[in-house]
Amino acid sequence: MMRLVGLMTVMLLVVSSSALAQKGGVSPEQEAKLGEAVAGLTCVKPEAPRKILVIYRCDGFKHRCIPLCNKMLELLGPASGSFEATFSDQMSSFDAKTLASYDAILFNNTTRLKFETEAQKSALIDFVRAGKGVIGIHAASDNFYDFPEAAEMMGGMFDGHPWTAGGTWGVKLDEPDHPLNASFGGKGFEIKDEIYQIKGSYSRTTHRVLLSLNMEHPATAGRKGQKRADKDNAIAWIKRFGKGRVFYCSLGHNNDVYWNKAVVAHYLAGIQYALGDLKVDDKPSEGQ
Repeated sequence: MMRLVGLMTVMLLVVSSSALAQKGGVSPEQEAKLGEAVAGLTCVKPEAPRKILVIYRCDGFKHRCIPLCNKMLELLGPASGSFEATFSDQMSSFDAKTLASYDAILFNNTTRLKFETEAQKSALIDFVRAGKGVIGIHAASDNFYDFPEAAEMMGGMFDGHPWTAGGTWGVKLDEPDHPLNASFGGKGFEIKDEIYQIKGSYSRTTHRVLLSLNMEHPATAGRKGQKRADKDNAIAWIKRFGKGRVFYCSLGHNNDVYWNKAVVAHYLAGIQYALGDLKVDDKPSEGQ
């Protein structure tokens, strides 16, 4: 009986991709756009079959784009041949034995996650420190306010969004030639999306910054509510945490970001970095 109960628990933990689409209401038109965005995207051949656990739980604000991101990831894995994604909104997923089956954890717009036990916290931290990967999309930085080690792992925390979802903002390529930025063709760009302001452990002495807000862009620079005296508003970075690898990108509030092919290709490169398949320079931007 105990074995049967355990099996049922595991089945509840993992929501099938088709059920996700039904639950989230991804329309056929949206799925077609997502399919076009992932079509033909490749990065590097995985060194081994890769499995990613996608966490999409929200104990705070819930983004409406979550099902779209889940569907994009469901399609992106097989389209690129890079990974297989499993989806969960259960905190019980943070279990050492469960996590041992995965190569990376992806936080899809999670907010204010409430870890129920110290064992769950340890399972996450040990997973990354031992050499696995973490990927954070948009609201993944809106977590860990009472879990400093995990906040350090992610690389920063949400501190408001002066650059709101209805505006169009300038994005700078901090490293135009970096492999994770290859899809942008060496040029900065404009995007209509909600961009986060970051506080906490963020620093160019510990992070390799890939994208940031272009503070010479008139609309971007002119927003009220900015808190950083240094005007260093990073959007995407990679970093080491123990032996593990972390990729974070704050793009991803608005639905159409998930069928922006250049952004999706950037996600893919970041995912493959976190998985350990894409070998890149991840030394900090400053003090190298």
